Parts: sequence; C-alpha cells; structure tokens
Amino acid sequence: MSRNTVRRALALESAPGDRRGTQRTLYDANESAIKRELRRDPEIAVRDLAAALEWEHAASTLAKYAARARTELTAEADSERSEATAASTSPHASLPRFATSFVGRDTEVARLRSLLGEHRLVTITGPGGIGKTRLASHVGREVRRAFPDGVRFVGLAGLLSPELISQAVFEGLGLAGRDQQGETAEEALLEHLSDRHILLILDNCEHLVDACADLVHLLLQGTTNLRVLTTSREVLAVPEEFVFALAPLQVSAAGEERSAAAVGSALALFESRADAVLSGFRIDESNREAVRRVCEHLDGLPLAIELACARLPVLSVADLAERLDHRLDLLTTGNRAAATRHRSLAATLDWSHDLCTSEQQLLWKRASIFTDGFDLAMAEEICTDADFTAVRILDAIMALVGKSILIREERGGAVRFRMLETIREYGQGHLDQDESRDLHRRLLDWINGKVSELVAAWPGPDQVRINAWFRANRANLRSSLKWALEAQSDIAVRRTGAEVVSEPWFLWAGGFSVREHRLWLDRAAAAVTDPEGRGRVLATMALVQTLQGDRHGAAVSLDAAHRLATDAGHVETLDFVEHTRGLAAYFAGEAEAAEPLLLSALERYREREPRGGLRSALDVHLGMLYAYKGQADESRRHYAEVQERGVTSGERWFRAYAEFGLGAIALAEGDSDRAHQMALDGLAMIRDFDDEIGATLILDLLGWVESVRGHGERAAVLIGSASKLWGAFGKQLYGSNHWVQVRERYAAAAEALLGEPRYTRLYADGAAKSVSEAIGFALEEVSDQPAPAARTSAGPLTKREQEVANLVAQGLSNKEIAARLVLSPRTIEGHVEHVLQKLCLTSRTQVAQLIGSAAGPTAPWPSAG
Repeated sequence: MSRNTVRRALALESAPGDRRGTQRTLYDANESAIKRELRRDPEIAVRDLAAALEWEHAASTLAKYAARARTELTAEADSERSEATAASTSPHASLPRFATSFVGRDTEVARLRSLLGEHRLVTITGPGGIGKTRLASHVGREVRRAFPDGVRFVGLAGLLSPELISQAVFEGLGLAGRDQQGETAEEALLEHLSDRHILLILDNCEHLVDACADLVHLLLQGTTNLRVLTTSREVLAVPEEFVFALAPLQVSAAGEERSAAAVGSALALFESRADAVLSGFRIDESNREAVRRVCEHLDGLPLAIELACARLPVLSVADLAERLDHRLDLLTTGNRAAATRHRSLAATLDWSHDLCTSEQQLLWKRASIFTDGFDLAMAEEICTDADFTAVRILDAIMALVGKSILIREERGGAVRFRMLETIREYGQGHLDQDESRDLHRRLLDWINGKVSELVAAWPGPDQVRINAWFRANRANLRSSLKWALEAQSDIAVRRTGAEVVSEPWFLWAGGFSVREHRLWLDRAAAAVTDPEGRGRVLATMALVQTLQGDRHGAAVSLDAAHRLATDAGHVETLDFVEHTRGLAAYFAGEAEAAEPLLLSALERYREREPRGGLRSALDVHLGMLYAYKGQADESRRHYAEVQERGVTSGERWFRAYAEFGLGAIALAEGDSDRAHQMALDGLAMIRDFDDEIGATLILDLLGWVESVRGHGERAAVLIGSASKLWGAFGKQLYGSNHWVQVRERYAAAAEALLGEPRYTRLYADGAAKSVSEAIGFALEEVSDQPAPAARTSAGPLTKREQEVANLVAQGLSNKEIAARLVLSPRTIEGHVEHVLQKLCLTSRTQVAQLIGSAAGPTAPWPSAG
C-alpha cells in the first residue's frame, strides 16, 4: 500500500471499523460500468454516458464519477506500460499477461492481500476453470511493491516429474546457476532465498502436490522473508498453509438483486467477454434475465462463461440460455457423483465439443497430446491421417482458435497454440487407450526425427532458431521421454527415447540443464539393453560426467560404452569414446595421456565426419590441451580452424568457445586488452543459447582479465559469479586442478588490489547473480554504478551523504545500502550521485580509495555536520 495510506492510518486515534464488503457507495456499484463505457469511448459526453447506464441520479454526480474513473484508467495504463517495460528487461521477473481485462474479484483480491501479510503460505484452491491462475497473477501484480526483491511466477502445468520441481523453480527464478559442488538444488534455493523479500507464486500444483508440499515446507522452514502463493485443486497440507477456497463469481450484486445499474461479477465478466466477440454488446433490460440464467447455470465459473460467450456470434443470449439449460440438466442426471462445479464445467466443455465439427473434435482430442503448446508443423505431423490432411488441419486450428479452445501465442515471430489445462484434459478424456498410445508414439518418433535433423543442422547459421525450438518444446520433450522410458513401454519405444537423449550435447546446450540431461541419461541407461543403443547412451553419459568433473563415473561409463560399441560394431560410438577419453584425461591433468587419444580421435573424425560439429568440439579441446602444455602456436591453430569453419558455415556456438581459447592465450602472453575483447565477443555469442557451461567458462576468463587490468572490483564480482555458477552442473572448472589453480592466481591478485574484506564482499555480490545478471554485468549492460557525475564541487556532504559514502566504500550495492538505511534504492541512487558530484569523483571505486579501507565515521572530506 502507499505511504499516504499508512500515514492516514497512523493519524487515527483508534482503529476504524472494517467496512470492506459490507458498504458499497454509488461509485462502487457503478465503477465497472462507467469504466467500460469510457474504454469504448474515452470522449463520451455525460448525457450519453447517463443514457448508456440508465442513470437515475444527478448528472453532476455522474460527471464527478466519470472524471474519477478517467483518472484511475490513466493510472492503470501508466502502470501497465511501466510493467511492460520492466518485463522486457527482466524476463525472469515477469508475471503472465492476459489479453482480456480482470473482472469481478475485488473482494478476493483484498482478502488475499491481507492474508499474504498474515501468512507465509496461502493456497488458492478450487476446481479447474474457476480462475485460480488469473487471480494469483493479478494479486502478484497488485502486491509487487511490498516485495522489494520481486514477485516470481512459476507455472507447473507442463511439468510431469516430481524430481524436476526444483529445476522448474530455478528456471522461473532465473537461478540456473545457483548450485555449488556438493550442494543439492534445494540447498541452493534455500541459500538464495534465505533473507530475500520475495513472493513466489507456484501455479497448478495439483498433479505434483506431494513434491510441491515438500519443497514449499523446506523453503519456508529455511527462510525468513519468503512468501508463497500457490494455486492447486488439492491443498498442500503443510503446517504453514492457509487455504483460500475460491468461490464462483457472484451472479447478482450483493443487496441489489434486480438493480438495473448494478450487476454481479459473473454478469460483469459475461458482458466484458461478450463485448470482445460482439463489439458493443451490453447488458440491458432485453437480455439481462437471459444472461443471468446463463451465469447461474454455469455456476459463475469464469472459464465456462468465457467459452459460452465465444458462441455469441452464432447464438443469441436467449438461445444460449436455452441450450445450456438442456445440456446441464442432462449431464447432472447422468453423473450425480461428480462435484457440482465439475459437472457444470464438464457440461460447458461437452457442449462446446458438440458444437465443433467432427474434424474439429478430432483435432481437439489429438492435439491434447501436446504439453504446453505446439506449432502448425507439429500438428500437421502428429495429428493428420489419410483423411485428415494438413490442409484441413489448418482450417480446424483456425476454428478452434475462434471457439476459444486453442489459444494463439506469438513469440519472436513464431506462432504457437496451446490449450488451457482443463480443456486439454477434457480432450485427453476422449482418447481411448489405443489412440493415446499411437499419438504418443507418433510424437516420440517425430521428436526423435526432429532432434536428429537439428543435430545435423547445428554447425550452421540456424543455431539460435534451433535453440529456441528446444526451449519452446521442453515440456513436450519431457512428457514424451517420460512416456518412452517407462518400464511398461516396449523395447522399440524405449530405444527411440534413448536415441533422443544420447545426442552428445544438444539437450543440455539448448533444451535442458546439464543435470537434467544426466537424469534422462540415467533413465535411458536403465531402460535400454541392446548393445548399440546402450553404448550410445553411456558414451554421452561419459561426456556429461566429464564436464561435471565426475572422473570415476566417466571412467565407468567409458569402459562400458567401449565394450558395448565393440560388440555392436558401432564405429561412430567408438570414435566418440576415444574423443571423450582424451578430454577426461586432459581435465584430470594427464596431458601426456590425453594428447594421443585426442589426436587419434581427430584421425577418426577425418575418416568419418561426425554429426553435429563434433570435429569443431575436438579442435577446441585440442586447443585447450596445447595451451596447457605451453604450445601456444599449436593451440592457436586449432582454435583458428574452429573460427574459420564457423565463419564459413555461419555458426556461433563453437566460435564462442574458440574466442574463449584465443582470449586465454592472449592473457597468458600478456595481452590483456586483446584477451578482454575476445572474451566479450565470445560471451556476446554464447548468450544467445541456454549453454550454462560456455557462459560460465567465459565469465571466469573475464574475471581473470579484469584482475590483470587492475579492475579488482569487477574481477571479484565476475570470479564470484563464475565460481557459484559452476556449481549448477558439477565441480569447479570441469574438476581440472590446472584451471582451478589458474583462477586462484588471478583471484589472489584481485584480492591483493582490494583487500580481503572488500574482495569477499564483492565476490559474494557476484555469487548472488543469475546467469543472465552476470552476463549483463560482464557486458556492462547493467551495473550498480551510476553514470559518471560532473566534476564540479557542489558543497559539503550532508550527514546522510556521509553515511551513504561510508557504505559505498565498504562495497555495498545501492540495494544493500537502501536495506541498511531503510530507504528506497532510488533515494540511494540520488545520494550516491550527490556524493560523486560534491567530491569531484567519477566512480564508486574512487570513493573507497578516498576514504581508505577503514571507511569510518571520520572520513577525510568537507563535512556539514
């Protein structure tokens, strides 16, 4: 709430009575109707507004209310623009945005705001389609100012595996790099959330309720300021939980059952959604009773109302009411055991289904196989048959979008479609066992072919698009792999699933985290038994284990993969095993053993060009090996080959690693400026991908470069970021003692520049950053430092400015200073700017140097105190 609200409350001698929900002013009763008309025509005259509302009160009163509503609408628009700007620069902090207005939940919003102040965990529960997600998102937007560290929304509808909940929360929070060596995902979450003021919204928990309950309970027990808002059809049943049962929308306004001007929230929602499909629709005396009947028979369920309104282009409200009367009565009679609200929603969906053509019904149930969306090409591949052709698929999709069965979304120029979970579940209910199995198999085969196609295209100009495809289809990949690798699946299905996960890197480089890729590899290794398929899985497992620094696990996997590939006569796997053995030996510090293995793999690759650019990967690894051995020219030659190959093909991913390698050579040779530029170029390339390993490797190099250049503050932050991010997928720097020693040498130089206390503080600042935050800092796109101030003295420091300057000298960020002094970060920014201006300085570093390492209250500057 605003400070003025607090000031007014503190001025009262005693607490006022709580009149929320018990007294409604004339403006309260007419606010939504007035705003509706103003949205339609912002310049509407008062007399026209009165006619539209059937206003029976003074015109001057209506004029006053219209002015108030215009002011509120302007403020709402400004707030939405501000949030849109913030969301564009902070993708992990954004809440879902909806194309339609939020209607009819004012009482619930006020209650939830109050509950979040009193309880650390609130669960919004209710049947599907009642509006839990929409309400949670709106509340999150309303209370965002009360949570200085943000409101984070994590949707779980597309997640099927309980063990991946922590990973989903990582992705939702933007904390892909928060894990440390030996630390579980839950421990890393606890460390990050321990003292942050965050509201975490977990949406659609019902299908993972036990795992959600365990994680939420753990987080609440291990943190102090975290608040959690969940939506679920089933309560979590943990001690901290306050259950908020969401009721249907009211059909009539309280105390005004038949008022012409005031309607219940269900009717207001109907009017809003009807206006969207029939421009100019409004509830009046001619249709009010029919609308009321529709809303009553739909039990005020928002989803049911929205689906009903989608039929208005072909039905009058009276026809709609009549048809719903018949369908609801029929369904209630046939299924008395079901909950009332579920019967009502099922009736609406049954009725919507019956209004579809046979082809639209067919697409509805077949498209329900997709988790979290699909594109047109996917529908044409998976949902067609000899009679239901691709051309007819397009028509059916267009019809289902028009009927609000499918939701159209456009991201980055690509159009996808998805169903609300309730609608998708309804479609799946119309699939028999054979149909479901056939669609799962078709989806799996298509994914396998698609992954194989994308692997072949990877060393080319479409890498960013390929990465985007993996990102958009994570949920489909997960659900398909889960189905394929289950114990009851047949041998051929399990082998196909194993083929998907055994491509050398393309899941962890674009689709999943390294740890999740290993999870699927573990499952595939347990599911397949044929020598060729199992050998491929274990060879890829060995690479992942090598990158994680798990030398023992990699050795075991390599031996098994070699044995199986030999038995199967699969030379491609044997080539890759040789490559991975050499890489593992190099990371273990065994350069003399690694060199012949890697050179042997190079000869194999020259004879049989491997898929997916493995030749470039091998050149990168040879470049690293020769740099380690001090053979800079030989190292440069291999990196240059990767660069030339990349320029010719248009690929960027391998080139990013080559830029890292050449930057490391330049640093070793004393050319820190060149090293800095090459590292920046590599980081700019790698950021387009979801490759946490490559990004972290280059961040580490940048930290070393900044140390050599004398920028101790930036070095400490970057080394802190990289050190923490490595823990997301394994041991530090591949578990290589050589690389760890290199980092320690540069870290020690930075610490000598800053002193141990300041280095430690800045290192911790870096460790608190996510991958995207660290990249932004490294590329100097974001910074805690204000813009350089003019070098003109503006007088002595005030007492508050002295206080701020002391904390700047101690290495605290603006946000930390704001928390220490109980001020807003924006206020602190202003104080820092004044300090720099008055002291004729240009950076925070110079403030620290002026004060000295002690940074006490007797600072050497002009004082106003």
